[in-house]
Amino acid sequence: MKKLLSATLSLLFVFAALVVAQNTNSSTTTSSNSNTAVKPKKPRKPIFRANKDQIKQAQKILKDRAFYSGEETGKLDADTRAGLKKYQAAETIKVTGTLNRVTLEKMGIVLTDKQKAM
Repeated sequence: MKKLLSATLSLLFVFAALVVAQNTNSSTTTSSNSNTAVKPKKPRKPIFRANKDQIKQAQKILKDRAFYSGEETGKLDADTRAGLKKYQAAETIKVTGTLNRVTLEKMGIVLTDKQKAM
C-alpha cells in the first residue's frame, strides 16, 4: 500500500513539475512576442450603405423580377437579402446579399453623391 501511495505521489510531483515548466516556457514566448513592433492598422474605408429609398427601389425591382415577394419597406431584411442573392446570381455578379455599388448600378438605381465618392 505504501509503494502504491509513494508511486502515485511521485507521478503527481513529476506531472506538476512538467506543468510548471511548460507555463514558464509559454510566458517567455509571450514576452518575446510583446517586444516585437506592432504594425499600425490601415484605416478602414467608409462602409457603403444603401439608403431607404434605394432599398425600396431595389425591392420593387426584385418583386417585378419575382426574386422577392415581400413589401417595399425600405428595410434590408432577410427576405430582401435572399432576393438579392437570387438577383445577383442571375445577373452573374458577386453574390453577397447586400446592396453594394455594383448591384445598385446593375439595377439602374442612382447613387448618391456620397456613394459616388466612395
